[in-house]
Amino acid sequence: MAGNVFGEIFRVMTFGESHGPAIGCVIDGVPPGLELSTGDIQKDLDRRRPGQSEVTTRRDEGDTVEILSGVFEGRTTGTSLALLIRNSDQRSQDYAALKDVFRPGHADQAYYQKFGIRDYRGGGRSSGRETAARVAAGAVAKKMLAVRGIKVLAYTLAVSDVRASTIDLDVIEQNMVRAPELKAAEEMVGRIKDAQSRGDSLGGIIETVVLGCPAGLGDPVFDKLDARLSHAMMSIGAVKGIEFGAGFAVAQMPGSVNNDELAIDNGRIKTRHNFAGGISGGISSGEPIVFRMAVKPTSSISIKQTAATIEGHLSEIEIQGRHDPCLCPRIVPVVEAMAALVLADAILIQQSIH
Repeated sequence: MAGNVFGEIFRVMTFGESHGPAIGCVIDGVPPGLELSTGDIQKDLDRRRPGQSEVTTRRDEGDTVEILSGVFEGRTTGTSLALLIRNSDQRSQDYAALKDVFRPGHADQAYYQKFGIRDYRGGGRSSGRETAARVAAGAVAKKMLAVRGIKVLAYTLAVSDVRASTIDLDVIEQNMVRAPELKAAEEMVGRIKDAQSRGDSLGGIIETVVLGCPAGLGDPVFDKLDARLSHAMMSIGAVKGIEFGAGFAVAQMPGSVNNDELAIDNGRIKTRHNFAGGISGGISSGEPIVFRMAVKPTSSISIKQTAATIEGHLSEIEIQGRHDPCLCPRIVPVVEAMAALVLADAILIQQSIH
């Protein structure tokens, strides 16, 4: 079935459902000889896992990764790498009342229309839990990038109408929303807790910066680097929009500003403002890659809403269970993972043409 595989050379297939026995992935194209341990993968899974703070879901999953194949004596073998994460804290009974109900904001109806069947237990394959497999695969890609001096950093730029006014990469992991400014983080937490107390949820903006990316990644026309990154980010269920560099602000700029005049920095040509976000003509320029994504509010809320049944009747529901009041803190490592997968693949594609 198409849709479960991502990448061309560094190729990932994910599997599993929210309330099934396990989720995981199989990765092809990992170069041999890369030092890799479960610890390398676990640290990113711990950043994504549920139950990590008072502003995330209370589902208590350890998200412990197992390497089933592709590593021998601490190094990748060049063969397929299989990673498994067992589910241990499912409460499928929380969804029994939703068996024949399409919830507002969820993929229930779309899945049913496409397949004629759906896993109503937490959304099955459409659940955000699926992203744990992406994070595991992305951790491998990050390891590959790290040996080349490339670093991918994402953070919560905004929650609702609270936006960080300064960017300090050193404080991202010092606050529960993963914001780049501690003052803004405190306000974000307050907004999330307020929404949570009302049974509601909030969305936000995630910004990503890629440092150390070489020039030349990405391919003309259909496989532009920003096009491939957009594909990756929009494949994350909660992401509803993306912009690079100055983004939508370019619509208000005259060409004389947006063209971003060139400068020489230590003998290297660069733009003055990086309005293009490090990608020109779909190819990385060697400057920092910068992009932002709009993340929707969590669809599962405990406020009463009007839903529809499979039989075509309207029904009032009040969703029970354990859900994130804001997805931003846990989506940060997912965004980093997807960006890393795109870049790892782009590097291997570039190597194949030289």
